Amino acid sequence: MENVKRIFDIMLQYEARHPEQQKALSCKVDGEWKFYSPKEYKDTTTILSYALLYKGIRPGDRVGIISTNRPEWTITQMAVTQIGAILVPVYPTISADDYLYILNHSGIKLLIMEGAEVMKKIQMVRGKVPELLDLYTFIDRKDFPYWDQLLDLGRQNPNPELLQQCRDSVDEKQCAMMIYTSGTTGTPKGVMLSHYNLMQQIEHLKHIPAKWSKKALSFLPMCHAYENMLVILYQYLGMTVYYVQNLAAIQSSIKEVHPTMMSAVPRVFEKFYDGIVKNGKAQKGLAQKIFFWAVNVARDYVIEDSERTWWYNCKHAIADKLVYSKIRQGLGIEKFDIFVSGAASLQPKLCSFFSAIGMPVFEGYGMTETSPVIAVSCREKYGREANTVGFPLGGVEIAITPDGEVICRGHNVMMGYYKDEELTKEIIDKDGWLHTGDLGRFTTKGQLVLTGRKKNLFKTSQGKYVNPQLIEDMLVRSRFIEQVVVVGENQKFAAALVIPDFEFLKCWCERHDVKYTTKEEMAQNPQIIQRIKKEIDKCNQELGKAENIMKFELITDEWTQGNGFLTPTLKIKRNKVLQSYAEVINRIYEQ
Repeated sequence: MENVKRIFDIMLQYEARHPEQQKALSCKVDGEWKFYSPKEYKDTTTILSYALLYKGIRPGDRVGIISTNRPEWTITQMAVTQIGAILVPVYPTISADDYLYILNHSGIKLLIMEGAEVMKKIQMVRGKVPELLDLYTFIDRKDFPYWDQLLDLGRQNPNPELLQQCRDSVDEKQCAMMIYTSGTTGTPKGVMLSHYNLMQQIEHLKHIPAKWSKKALSFLPMCHAYENMLVILYQYLGMTVYYVQNLAAIQSSIKEVHPTMMSAVPRVFEKFYDGIVKNGKAQKGLAQKIFFWAVNVARDYVIEDSERTWWYNCKHAIADKLVYSKIRQGLGIEKFDIFVSGAASLQPKLCSFFSAIGMPVFEGYGMTETSPVIAVSCREKYGREANTVGFPLGGVEIAITPDGEVICRGHNVMMGYYKDEELTKEIIDKDGWLHTGDLGRFTTKGQLVLTGRKKNLFKTSQGKYVNPQLIEDMLVRSRFIEQVVVVGENQKFAAALVIPDFEFLKCWCERHDVKYTTKEEMAQNPQIIQRIKKEIDKCNQELGKAENIMKFELITDEWTQGNGFLTPTLKIKRNKVLQSYAEVINRIYEQ
């Protein structure tokens, strides 16, 4: 990476480094895939940079973007950073109050946005953001100037000399992005990441994808450090990036694109798995028996080649011919290289299952403050194993403190929190160790295993510590349980709020002659309650006495991003649950 030290260098050198590539970026426009060639990508980026310079954006200024994934997102990132300005990506799903805080705190001067809901929220707060001078939308929505008009400004006002001066002045240690953490609690914090932070990620990840892997699907939010880093990696490796703006279109897009690499969060893996199993249940007789035999073979899959027996490999080969090949065909997967999982823990059975059927899962671990990767699966011996997040990323040190916290230092550690030196000092100590707040341990092979969040640990009134995330991860492995939050701080015992998987319950009710009516009635049905209790009791057998779930309540609500219970990376906001269900929790402990 001798000449690729800043993220926009990837865009500038794309055409020269990958002369065989005709398609750099793509997304659907009016139902058809529209492509940017490497030359169109570079030319459009240059024009946008001219427009930004004409609008008065200079090195160090902040430019915001609020949008779902699209080629213009990446073009904006490269155009902003090559003039030495700082990109501030913001989630499209946050509240107007959060927009007000982030826009003022970051000092964004120009904002490009997408979507009617976003426009409505921005219009509500615009008058309270004095530094915000220009607003643009990606398509013509009548209320604001839009993307094509911004590009026209660039075409009419080219300034190649100034642009080159700006490029030449950008140092790799300068801030390239400021990402505001969504978090599950507290005020958003502006994480400053340098070109060096981001490009060192690429330097230590570039060897993992196979050289033949040339199609990447991107649907997780680009404003999240995880997906943003991967899209930069895809470009560096010369892959065509296919952006999916509508999450409901993921499976149809896979069938059309036939990607060789993509990323997801555990919830997406679970939905894929549920869909596969549902299709298997629709089969009859011998075909159904063969299908579920193959599913069980896949769930027992050991990722490390040397650890699988000859007999298992024989069964796997038969299962692949009879079942897995058809699953891949149904999904639209021809030859698949890497299925990246991050943002939360993935159930070991799902890691094994997808790896077995020909969609190898590579788990990663990190946080926005670490650019984001701290540890990741790789192709080395024991580099991938279910229930671990792999080895430390090259150039990153990981240690476990006496109280079990994962800490790290290296090229991945952020520049700091914007305008908050004190908070920066709280998370990065004087020796450069960043304290993640996560609990973990190393296996004997050197793989990192995560066991929960330090701040989520609570103590019962008996003085015993409980790790709720560990218990929750075990409980959601049950087909009966969709979501769960374990409670019990300062109480006599641990309890749980459980949202059943109602789709699976329908199937279970059919097989057991239980009349399925409404969610509310099912949550009160003694047979359903007893069946879920059986799942919880099974989990309790693997836990210490203080960790046992002694009582639980079935919840019929949905916890989603839309109602504020999930972060953009689909993590449950624990504090929101505790506040919203305080009455239910009190009832549990009053019984």
